[in-house]
Amino acid sequence: MNARVLDGEIINSRLDDVRAYDGVRTRRILACIVDYVIIGLLTIPFAILVFLLGVLTLGLGWLLYGILVPAVAILYIWNTLGSARQATTGMRVMGIRLERLDGKPLDAPTAVIHSVLFWAGNVILTPLILLVTLFSDRKRTLHDLLLGTVVVRDDL
Repeated sequence: MNARVLDGEIINSRLDDVRAYDGVRTRRILACIVDYVIIGLLTIPFAILVFLLGVLTLGLGWLLYGILVPAVAILYIWNTLGSARQATTGMRVMGIRLERLDGKPLDAPTAVIHSVLFWAGNVILTPLILLVTLFSDRKRTLHDLLLGTVVVRDDL
């Protein structure tokens, strides 16, 4: 990253380049679809384990089905978006990554909070999340604005 300090504020020239945001909205949507498919596939072996645990515990283990998909999704986000690559598998396929505006690397807890805000926002305000990208700088979504993050193309 080519970051410089100007009047006490970190300026990241890569994040200031308008080409970094070309096609990001579409790429984010497609990356989300890819990630949902991956999370669904990852859930299958864990569902089998929960089934076997339920048999061993006379049905008590089956209560884990209620949190199975969110738990798998959080582990997936923690290990992909919270890694040094700062991108989920779907984001890497689409050539985008999540970055913080202050230039610091994205940590795993921030990645998980970002995703939880995304899911909560989709449950409550589905159309608003994409509408915000039409009017915000750098095509940022509502949860990007709250956390000081931005999604940029990785190929620049």
